[in-house]
Amino acid sequence: MNQNPTKVAVIGVGSLGQHHARVYAENADAQLVGIVDVDRARAEEIASKYQTRACASIDELDCVDAASVVVPTEQHFSVASRLLERGVHCLVEKPLTLSTEEGKELCRLAEEKDVVLQVGHIERFNPAVMALNEVLANPLFIEAHRLGPPAPRVKDIGVVMDLMIHDLDLILALVKSEVATVDAIGVPVLTPKEDIANARLRFASGCIANVTASRITAGRQRKIRIFQPSAYISLDYLAPSLEVYRKAEDGDGKPRIEYEQISIEPREPLETELSSFLEAVRGEHPPVVNGRDGLRALHLAESITRSINEQFARWTIEGTDTPSPTGRGLG
Repeated sequence: MNQNPTKVAVIGVGSLGQHHARVYAENADAQLVGIVDVDRARAEEIASKYQTRACASIDELDCVDAASVVVPTEQHFSVASRLLERGVHCLVEKPLTLSTEEGKELCRLAEEKDVVLQVGHIERFNPAVMALNEVLANPLFIEAHRLGPPAPRVKDIGVVMDLMIHDLDLILALVKSEVATVDAIGVPVLTPKEDIANARLRFASGCIANVTASRITAGRQRKIRIFQPSAYISLDYLAPSLEVYRKAEDGDGKPRIEYEQISIEPREPLETELSSFLEAVRGEHPPVVNGRDGLRALHLAESITRSINEQFARWTIEGTDTPSPTGRGLG
């Protein structure tokens, strides 16, 4: 066991934050010193479960080294900025903030205070994604689908910021090229914001990514498919699984397809993510998803949302049956 475990707190213990508390409580390198929630009864319930202190405000926290910020997105900036000002290392759930302006300020604060700012893009820690580098070469076309039923807990953001941003972050990490243009469409069905959306991204490298997200679909699907020279990769986040189909040749030179199922070591992504965060706090390595990474995904999500809103407004004004894509840049 680490002789000096990192003193951590969890801010917000709703459906996701409670699991941050559980994982920290089970980690020998962490000492869970506080649970903060505006719902005092909820804070006391979770704190009692893991034998730690319940707080109604971050002002009641003391002697804390690091914290998970798992409050609603609209509160990310106010909570994380106060913690960073105090020199507390922060893991902020995705999206980093509601706007790139707020995100830039969090990054500036983290750099000024020389503390870790990590963003909770948990799919980077999915065991199938972590095995992807073994087979990834030069992506030319990417297709991602993230579909699921309505989530009553999400009230302040649309499906792009809620779900699609996971795939946007991963695609940006895989392609390693600037986004040249964005074509997007989305429709509000159950909420005032878009509940289903599709974006077509063209990168400066020539790679194309087609990304779909829905929170009005009965069944759950979390898949990404990557096409590269002489190979096709299929990744299922939920299974998790990673399959590769490669071009090969028979002895007589005739082309054929070779199939490989990549071995995946099962591990809870949140456990891997929080362990990695603690390692970054101890200076063992930089955060896997730093504030600037989160800011880049947020900027792209904002561009997609803006394109959706503009096209929906044009569709409504013109009274056409189908909105037409604009092929706009990031702006």
